[in-house]
Amino acid sequence: MQVRGPMLFFVWAIVFSPFGGYACGGGVLKDSPEADYGKPNIVFILADDLGYGHLGCYGQRIIQTPRLDRMAQEGLRFTRAYSGGTVCAPSRACLMTGLHGGHASVRANTGGTPLAEGEVTLGDVMRSGGYVTAAFGKWGLGDMDTVGVPLRRGFDEFFGYLHQAHAHFYYPEYLWRNSVRFPFSANIGGQTRQYTHDLIMGRALEFVRAHRHKPFFLYLAFTIPHYELLVPEGPHLDRYKGKFPETPYRGRGRPTGYPTDYAAQDYPRATTAAMITYMDQGIGQLLDLIQELGIDRQTIVFFTSDNGPATGPSDPDFFDANGPLRGYKRDLYEGGIRVPMIVRWPGRIKAGSISDFAWYFADVLPTLAELASASTQRPRDGISVLPVLLGHKPPQRRSPMFWEYWASPEGPETQAILEGDWKIIHWTDDSKTELYDIGRDIGESRNLAARRPEVVRKLLTAMRSCRSDPPEQAEPTKPAGARWR
Repeated sequence: MQVRGPMLFFVWAIVFSPFGGYACGGGVLKDSPEADYGKPNIVFILADDLGYGHLGCYGQRIIQTPRLDRMAQEGLRFTRAYSGGTVCAPSRACLMTGLHGGHASVRANTGGTPLAEGEVTLGDVMRSGGYVTAAFGKWGLGDMDTVGVPLRRGFDEFFGYLHQAHAHFYYPEYLWRNSVRFPFSANIGGQTRQYTHDLIMGRALEFVRAHRHKPFFLYLAFTIPHYELLVPEGPHLDRYKGKFPETPYRGRGRPTGYPTDYAAQDYPRATTAAMITYMDQGIGQLLDLIQELGIDRQTIVFFTSDNGPATGPSDPDFFDANGPLRGYKRDLYEGGIRVPMIVRWPGRIKAGSISDFAWYFADVLPTLAELASASTQRPRDGISVLPVLLGHKPPQRRSPMFWEYWASPEGPETQAILEGDWKIIHWTDDSKTELYDIGRDIGESRNLAARRPEVVRKLLTAMRSCRSDPPEQAEPTKPAGARWR
């Protein structure tokens, strides 16, 4: 499917009117004497279904990602970073709460179930630390008229998709601006004139400009490269179109296109590559703006992905999107949960550094709380990895890293624990248990469960103690025939 020319990011000025280092003692950062506050700006960028090997700095040879590769050269690249889950909503719930998949309230991947009432989020913590907070892009932790919407979870501003099924489309007829539906007349009736990634990116740039004189927290959750596969016609797509063989995508037996099914696509491989390069360019624009505003050394930027790559027409095998890792999205093998993680903070994080320290989304809230000199407000499953970011001695983890995958709302299908280099994956119907030494077997090709039963017993005992049952929650009522509000 072809779409019209790319929306320039300055379209924001037409569509919207403007909205009006780490220091324990709250002192001014040594590297930023011009700053009038001691807390760094924090930008957390989340890609959607981007694999461990999708970026050049992680070994990708086909898809071009020059700005993220440069970000890695200017900052710290992790080789053992993990998401909060192997699918969207549970992973984001872990990120937002600092609670792993055995304790967070959102476990299944329905996209409409809200975070539980009273569950303290990253937004709450950042706001309590004196930050102006914004979430732009895909939320997926509570639909409209629930307690899970961003404005009720610590965010001052929101623009994007609330329900994750809505976020599967790049040319929808509306997004949400705070709690108000914001329509796009240019996309009505199947038109493809306003690419939502451009609008979300434009809002992020405007937010940074507007709040450059105060500490801000920007959570920027892109939908790229999640299905559907669409990118504006132009140089990014031209760069890849015709460069490799293609099998056109014709949908899943329903009429293709918004709002029923993903758009048909004649060039799924080229479009996948172009989407990732398109996202990379936008991240470059954001980093350039931060530097242009003179807040480069006052701003720490994180980039990662919510889980591994999806199978299907985006063809992760063709792109070697997981490098040496086994598995994909919906697996608890490394390919489903090990993700790229790049962190940049000029003057504080050593440029060009690489770390094999293992950490995951449950650690993000404690880390950002320490950066903000804010309280986590209650115990979390994660730990602060700020010492690692600053090149100091790594912290000791109090409990194993834990994940579980719910194939349906009825309960978990698989669970996994990582303790040191030992990783166990257990099927909850007791049909299978696998044990891997990740330090020696990154591809999880040698199941050691039969050889090391004592390690299996230890980790299964830890696994049982790692979780509790989630609270009873129901999907919000939707209009008849609708998948989201």
